[in-house]
Amino acid sequence: MRVSMDIELKDIPGQLLQALRPVSELKGNLISVVHHHEKRTPRGTIPVQLVFEIKPDKLDDIVSSLEESGIGIVRIDEKRFFEHGAVLLIGHIVHTDIQDTIDTIDKTGYAEVVDLNLSMPKINMASSASLKIDAVSKEHMESAIAILKEIAKKKDLLVIEPIKSLGVA
Repeated sequence: MRVSMDIELKDIPGQLLQALRPVSELKGNLISVVHHHEKRTPRGTIPVQLVFEIKPDKLDDIVSSLEESGIGIVRIDEKRFFEHGAVLLIGHIVHTDIQDTIDTIDKTGYAEVVDLNLSMPKINMASSASLKIDAVSKEHMESAIAILKEIAKKKDLLVIEPIKSLGVA
């Protein structure tokens, strides 16, 4: 995943190196460092922006290491989701608790529903919903879709997945 992190360093030699060490030790790929040495925060520290790529399970270790070193973390923006997909649900979606369906996907930790469009023509008629799902990998997307299919089976909903390209011209 790609992470953008704003940190604050004390104005003493070696602080930038100390901040970068955990990224290196945990096999992160440093993309950019913007060190604003001429600026100061209200706390008298130097603002630094880091952008790096790291395995999702290593981010907490980096945060812990920085905090143990006394380096202030102001903001972390994770770009965890690299796979994007969409499915259609058809049936009595609202009556079968769409929130429960969304929560089950979101609670996986590796996928989440990021958009929902619902069409409900009449109260006793079947409705349809388009769900956009983001996941950390193709495998996790497939797992999230499998979970959604299990939920749909229990709730008597039809799941329509996008048609995949066969690469035929």
